[in-house]
Amino acid sequence: MTEKSQRICILGGGFGGLYTALRLIQFPWQPSEKPEIILIDQRDRFLFAPLLYELVTGELQTWEIAPPFEELFTNTNIRFCQGVISEIDINQQQVKLENGQAFSYDRLVLAMGGETPMEMAKGAAEYAIPFRTIDDAYRLQEKLRVLEASDREKIRVAIAGGGYSGVELACKLADRLQYKGRIRLVERSDMILRTSPEFNREAASQALSERNIWIDLETEIESIEANQISLKYKGQVDTIPVDIVLWTVGTKVAPVVKSLPLKKNQRDQIITSATLQVQDNTQIFALGDLADCQDADGQKVPTTAQVAIQQSDYVAWNIWASVTGRPLLPFRYQPLGEMMALGLDNATLTSLGIKLDGQVAHLARRLVYLYRLPTLDHQMKVAFNWIVNPIQEALSSFSTTNN
Repeated sequence: MTEKSQRICILGGGFGGLYTALRLIQFPWQPSEKPEIILIDQRDRFLFAPLLYELVTGELQTWEIAPPFEELFTNTNIRFCQGVISEIDINQQQVKLENGQAFSYDRLVLAMGGETPMEMAKGAAEYAIPFRTIDDAYRLQEKLRVLEASDREKIRVAIAGGGYSGVELACKLADRLQYKGRIRLVERSDMILRTSPEFNREAASQALSERNIWIDLETEIESIEANQISLKYKGQVDTIPVDIVLWTVGTKVAPVVKSLPLKKNQRDQIITSATLQVQDNTQIFALGDLADCQDADGQKVPTTAQVAIQQSDYVAWNIWASVTGRPLLPFRYQPLGEMMALGLDNATLTSLGIKLDGQVAHLARRLVYLYRLPTLDHQMKVAFNWIVNPIQEALSSFSTTNN
């Protein structure tokens, strides 16, 4: 291939993949070097995952947190292809899709994220709902709608996992269900939010307590059935009734990634160099949940959205540098803090020496995430909606009161 026909295939449209693509088109490519950029994802839209909880409570709409790729790529030279990846042939440098399409590549970006392992407890795959995608949120919403419309006095929810996702879900659901909710958080270890800053952990514990959410520590889920869950605590198994089980524990790589003949760790994550290239194959870059990455200082980085966004800047630079003959940069992770939603209009934030909770943290979280949304055009549309909606609601309320 000539330099002019260089093709960059990006597999996965999450934070790592999408933001790499959008960053790539910002570099000053010479006409003779400008590559073809193809992003492949099985879904038709990006998901800003940290705001998925707000979809369940109706605080935000789907278009705000999950804009279509075609919309995001308007007026760019990025090509989007929707499809399920069936094979990655690194010898032939080709990506194959289940629908028969195939794409050759000169540079490959592996950014397909992770999947929720649903085989960790008997019955989880059949009866529990993961919380990772828009479809998961829709499934939960529909389940809640049916239960809320029924004549039952209480709606019983069990959430597997006392990490960030489990805690945020518990608080949001408690605020949605109010007095009808009976929510239980099940955590295997002896504390929730083990890796969280102490300030955030304390704020979360208070929020859970205020909402009367049960916390079962050092407890394992033995099995799940249609209307009950069995919990194991210190060798004793207790079976209790339940209406919804949500599974927020763990992550695993996709089978197509697991099958690649690349060096991996024991969790099947692909081991990368500090430049985010996979070992023994400098044409392939990996980032996000599927990558085992140590940065330039030798520190192992967590698999979070914050990290994937930072990695995308380096991957984009290093691809550009590798094509144009410039030096590659080792990834340097900059921890910027942590934010969590703790119900309606409530959050906690620890960042760069700043500690906030309550409504101020809620507002700060929204503004930070607004800034992080992909493309300026989408940011402006969402910001306008966030400004106009409260005004419209206030006018509607005023009109109703006067009538």
